[in-house]
Amino acid sequence: MTTAVNGAIVSKNTNRKGDPYALRKSSKTPWGNPIVYFFSLLLVGICVGPVVYIIIGGFRTNSQITRDPAGLPDPWNFENYKTVFTSDVFWGELVNSLIVGLGTMVGVVVLALMVSFVIARYQFKFNGLLYSLFAAGMMFPITVAITPLYLLLRNLHLVNSHLGLILPQIAFGLPQAIIILVPFLKSIPEELEEAAELDGCSRLGFFARMVLPLSWPGVATVGILSFVSSWNAYMLPLFLLNDSSKYTLPLGVQMFSSQHSVDTAQVLAFTSLSMIPALICFTIFQKKIVGGLTGAVKG
Repeated sequence: MTTAVNGAIVSKNTNRKGDPYALRKSSKTPWGNPIVYFFSLLLVGICVGPVVYIIIGGFRTNSQITRDPAGLPDPWNFENYKTVFTSDVFWGELVNSLIVGLGTMVGVVVLALMVSFVIARYQFKFNGLLYSLFAAGMMFPITVAITPLYLLLRNLHLVNSHLGLILPQIAFGLPQAIIILVPFLKSIPEELEEAAELDGCSRLGFFARMVLPLSWPGVATVGILSFVSSWNAYMLPLFLLNDSSKYTLPLGVQMFSSQHSVDTAQVLAFTSLSMIPALICFTIFQKKIVGGLTGAVKG
């Protein structure tokens, strides 16, 4: 770069050592910071490693696992997965988990949308207090309330039933769902609601035609998180379910491990098949989850 000073041409070096921007540009590599990639891959390996080990372990025999616990199947054995697939116990527990998971997801989404719509769009005296109350509910784990909850469900004759699992999971899933959905509903412009009212649209019509489509990322996030949380629930089914025909998969995995403690390979196959649906759900809808949480933070 050149400039004219008193008729003379003076050359300036824009990449001089004192320029911090030049140093910053020169320090960058085309592939980014290798240290960040190293720790990212290390974290991914720590999270994915046990899952991969369980899935591959299902293709091995007990003698292979005993001889070389960290080795690969040699040869690959498909009998473990075949035995689990042909087992009525696995499919019965899979259906039970689907019933409880879908019931919990629908209940959480419907109730959280209703409550969040009132908190976000209506102005009343205890608006902020109600929102803070639901936020405080996130700090109350289900394990703390397991004994009084069991006594309550026993008095309601809901012990050893799927409904007895669905209702508490809905109650404990609502705080997180409301915290996510309220910012989405608040971000909808009031002018849009006023225009809908001028066109003769009722509040319920505005809720169904405008709120639901605009808050879809948050709704999808809440639904996926509640479904996966219900799918992985172990403590509540352990206390409430006594009939093995009503076991969900997490409880079924524990019982299967106890009954087949000497058959490690088959236990690994059963465990991997029980967690694959949740992994598939998270893998397919991970962008929805990230988008929903990002919208909630921005709100």
